[in-house]
Amino acid sequence: MEKLYFTDTFRKAWGKDPFGHAFAVQGEVFRSVKNRRTMRFSMDGRSYFIKLHGPVGWGEIWKNLLQFKLPVIGSANEYLAISLLSKLGVPTMTPCAFGIRGVNPAAMESFLVTEDLVGMVSLEDFCRDWKTNPPSHELKNRLIRALAVTCARMHGSGLNHRDCYLCHFLLDPASLNGKRIRLHVIDLHRAQIRPRIRRRFRVKDLAGIFFSSMDLGLSRRDALRFIAAYTPRAGAMDARIWPDVLRTAVKLYRKEFGRSPDLPTGCSEPR
Repeated sequence: MEKLYFTDTFRKAWGKDPFGHAFAVQGEVFRSVKNRRTMRFSMDGRSYFIKLHGPVGWGEIWKNLLQFKLPVIGSANEYLAISLLSKLGVPTMTPCAFGIRGVNPAAMESFLVTEDLVGMVSLEDFCRDWKTNPPSHELKNRLIRALAVTCARMHGSGLNHRDCYLCHFLLDPASLNGKRIRLHVIDLHRAQIRPRIRRRFRVKDLAGIFFSSMDLGLSRRDALRFIAAYTPRAGAMDARIWPDVLRTAVKLYRKEFGRSPDLPTGCSEPR
């Protein structure tokens, strides 16, 4: 079984031997783990990212299943997630080439090429010094709302990210001067799509957002602004979810830093 997608540029360049061209790409390596590699490369004067997925093997599949995790066995998850977000009008990556081949899940090979989001900056980097150099209230409130609405539309569609941290939302700086801030959702290789997102996956995604914003000097009111913008747009959900989100975020913080976070005044760790 083989499935392929190309823009005209990549069809002309790779159409005769897509997998040969994809796995021969040389570029700046951003990530290389086990069967997966991410690189930035140039072609015809333009910059792209490629994710290559080699065979995972049955050992890795069973290891993940025994740990109650769904194994990532190729680029299809990310390609489908990008397609869904694009249909919803949520800014994300732009696919240029995609291919998957094989029937045996342990032996599949795949690749995904996307345009390089040149000039974008991750929210993690953009907000990094907020604790010592706070932004204006207007800018902070606009960004909180933009992030909440983006997450809500993603979750409302049945998509959960599974790596939902500030570093995976890229800000278009030019949009700060417009009416609507543009945040591009990236790194969707672990994403899952269902008719309706399950509660525990919603909790994990939202906890990732809260965890990665805990050292930015945000207030309890800022958290309430996020909740107020997220809730009416996120589809049916349990209104009592937020203590579980905070509890999970605190656990993530303790695991990462070996200490409890400094919570805003008025917030206490859920028991």
